[in-house]
Amino acid sequence: MRKILVALFGSIVLLAGCTGGNEAEDSSDAGEVTNEAGSDEPVSNGTVGEPEVVTEDLNIPWSINHHDDVFYLSERPGNVVVVSDGQKEEQDVELDKKVSTVSEAGLLGFVLAPDFAESKHAYAYYTYEEEGEVLNRVVLLEQSENVWREAEVLLDKIPSGQVHHGGRLKIGPDEKLYTTTGDASEPELAQDKDSLAGKILRMNLDGSIPDDNPFENSYVYSYGHRNPQGLAWSEEGELYESEHGPTANDEINVIRAGSNYGWPEITGEASKEGMESPIFTSGDGTTWAPSGMAYSDGKLYVAALRGTAVLEFDIEAGEMREVVTGLGRIRDIHIEDETLYFISNNTDGRGEPLDNDDHLYKMDISGL
Repeated sequence: MRKILVALFGSIVLLAGCTGGNEAEDSSDAGEVTNEAGSDEPVSNGTVGEPEVVTEDLNIPWSINHHDDVFYLSERPGNVVVVSDGQKEEQDVELDKKVSTVSEAGLLGFVLAPDFAESKHAYAYYTYEEEGEVLNRVVLLEQSENVWREAEVLLDKIPSGQVHHGGRLKIGPDEKLYTTTGDASEPELAQDKDSLAGKILRMNLDGSIPDDNPFENSYVYSYGHRNPQGLAWSEEGELYESEHGPTANDEINVIRAGSNYGWPEITGEASKEGMESPIFTSGDGTTWAPSGMAYSDGKLYVAALRGTAVLEFDIEAGEMREVVTGLGRIRDIHIEDETLYFISNNTDGRGEPLDNDDHLYKMDISGL
């Protein structure tokens, strides 16, 4: 059943009047955002534990990984931060191309290989510039003596631009690598199945195209996306995605192989034959700017940049609520057992940093 949400519950600020034109991270994420109530005190919904700081002084963190009680966080300037027993170490990443400094660009998606303990391999998505073009690539990294080195290019020349890079990497339950790509500020590319822009891509871990992808000899798994930045799977293997909309109309979608999610022909509550509509949308007057997400017990937990909150979506009930606010822009989420981890993103030039921002937080969600 299709569930459309057109208003937020709780205290998310309603933001309207964003314009197209020269967009920032997203038209639904443009401009400077202050923390709610101008305070660095987190606000929970009263049924969960308060957020605790795991580490601080992060530099525009983007992705969370957790392995054997150690966190691995990517930072947009081109670093990986390793956090163990409360100690933080910033490790260099040696890439074949210089990381681009255009808006939203950098070292974005980062995910450890399933055999990381043995191989010391990880996958990364980063932005670079070549002959006046801004492009993205997916690479294999190898960690050696606390340095991560680009070992192999798996997919290159993903269209990019000044904004809308996408950038999320996740390994699915099928052990395939999924990549979200933005429309590179050229909306028509999202509908072009021959373009890698505005898509969710699926590849084998060696960079080859899976035989069961929906389009022959193509990495494209789904298309018609504007700027997708979150992926999560249910226990049953259903794939969910979060996506930035234009001037509001942000989306949470169920992703099915080969399906068209409508951008730029439809947004929000609109529908059109042959195109998928979201299971949740922020509607015309509200923005979330959703980024990383995680699934737990029938619910999706989504990082909201412009919404400055961790949002909880109850899939079956079709309801949404804030889990925590007051910590500014939230970029990524990870859930393990009954603990929710999330990173703030106030140092990216669009937030208002708190003391010692940015932070990795943890929070007990056993009461949800």
